[in-house]
Amino acid sequence: MFSLKPKEGAAGIPAPPPPPPQNISLLKGGIGLALVLILGLGYNSYSNRTALEDRIDSLEKKVADQADRMKDANKHATDMASDIDVMTKRLGVTTQELDASRKFAERLKADEENAKQQLANELATKASTSDVAAVRQEATSKVAEVQQAAETKIGSVSGEVKKVDAKVDATNKDLADSRREITDVRSSLTAQIAKNAGELAELRKKGERDYVEFTLAKPKKNELTRVADIQLQLRKTDPKKAKYDMLIQVDDSKLEKKDRTANEPIQFLVGRDKLRYEIVVNFVDKDKISGYLSTPKDKVLSAERPNFRPQ
Repeated sequence: MFSLKPKEGAAGIPAPPPPPPQNISLLKGGIGLALVLILGLGYNSYSNRTALEDRIDSLEKKVADQADRMKDANKHATDMASDIDVMTKRLGVTTQELDASRKFAERLKADEENAKQQLANELATKASTSDVAAVRQEATSKVAEVQQAAETKIGSVSGEVKKVDAKVDATNKDLADSRREITDVRSSLTAQIAKNAGELAELRKKGERDYVEFTLAKPKKNELTRVADIQLQLRKTDPKKAKYDMLIQVDDSKLEKKDRTANEPIQFLVGRDKLRYEIVVNFVDKDKISGYLSTPKDKVLSAERPNFRPQ
């Protein structure tokens, strides 16, 4: 038979009854909450301590930086004070030097005034009537010598000037004669200009000069076109104004003729004997001209500078 009598402990004290299951769950929950609170408080304390240590380190660095800056400022102030002392000493020396220079200049000026006054007194003392007369006589003789030398030089220069004037007059006369001869030759050639094929045929009948007709087109490159014993190149044309630009190559020389008009004679010299050639352009088209070249038949009689060489 089962007995309802409670069991006794070792000491004879009856054991307490076991707690109900609901109280055990509440006890476990309270213990867990207490652990969470303890952990949270520990983490918060650790975080605050770390932040405080970081802030302390930052403040220590700032204090160290401020101390270094104070040292630099003190050093700079010390250097400036030293520089100010040096400048003050130099300024004092410069002021003394300026005062000494000013006093020296004033002394020199006073010495100069005294010397001038002393010289004036000596001259006034020595300048007697006889001395003044001797000085005047000497000055008069020197003036006469200078005037005579000047007149001699002026005379010689006048003679040279007369010689130069004579040479200039002769040169002007030669130039005038040469210009007159050139004008006469140019007038005679200009009077024989042909403006068309009929007039050119009439000039050929006279038999005084040779005539070579040509038609010259503007080249794509810088080629030259031979006409008789010269070479030509058309540079530009203006049919509306009947004008053109041309390059003439003669005896290794290039002659540029710009802004020339139709039926305007272009004259130039060729060869060692200076033979007078003449070009007349009668028609100006777009990138093309046509005209003739006039050359002398008798090379010796037509030469500007005939060169008679032994045969």
